[in-house]
Amino acid sequence: MQRVRRCLCAAALLAWIGAACAAAPAAADEPRAALVIGNSSYRVGALKNPVNDAQAVAASLRALGFDVTLRENTTLRDMIEAFRQFSLSARTARVRVVFYAGHGVQVKGRNYLLPVDTEIRAEDEVAAKSGDLNELLDRLGAMQHGINIVILDACRNNPFSGAEILGPDGRRLKFRGATPAGLAPVDAPLGSMVAFSTAPGGVALDNPNEKNSLYTKHLLATMQSPGLPVELVFKQVRLGVARETGRVQVPWESSSLTGDFCFRQGPQGGCSAGR
Repeated sequence: MQRVRRCLCAAALLAWIGAACAAAPAAADEPRAALVIGNSSYRVGALKNPVNDAQAVAASLRALGFDVTLRENTTLRDMIEAFRQFSLSARTARVRVVFYAGHGVQVKGRNYLLPVDTEIRAEDEVAAKSGDLNELLDRLGAMQHGINIVILDACRNNPFSGAEILGPDGRRLKFRGATPAGLAPVDAPLGSMVAFSTAPGGVALDNPNEKNSLYTKHLLATMQSPGLPVELVFKQVRLGVARETGRVQVPWESSSLTGDFCFRQGPQGGCSAGR
């Protein structure tokens, strides 16, 4: 009889463990991948925060279970290759995050992310000498599996607007063309969210008195909230940045997400906070 009881208890214990494992989210079944880029060392318009921002975001995402690729002070070749490799390696991930900090400009309604080795003399050279954000979004949007979150702390002032560029031969070259400030609005592809550090056409503030930009500082704090859906993460970031800057800088998002996602799962698993 005692042997039967022991067998029944063992069977019950195994059944309980099996049920608990089935209820708990399995990281292996939901792979997360991230590409994080921070560009600071520009020949014109050097920035203090972006590399620090990228390092901090990469560390946070790794702690949250992401397989992270970190790139700092990328040249055009490095940036394009990083985008290409990520679009291939992250194809099977359930969640794909791209974070970029650095300079970005818009030309004729398209957005471009600037590598640190950029030497642009006229507006019509931007497309060939920068990373095309719209092309990256097209690649991510073509993936039928998983969701995409693209975060751009890249709406700082246009470094070429009315500025002079020191060419490789020492000549001073003035940028030609009336490129608007900030970045242009985009429509997020189905299953994607694009988060901007400020509203379309606006300019985000670098934060030379602190290690991280205002936007990244609030993002790092908020993304740790257990069970907070990603939509509410960026809403809280927007409120925090707007409050700290007196509404001079107001973050903005474009979303076509079709599923739930939170950076850190809630106490009961999944996304629950704010529901």
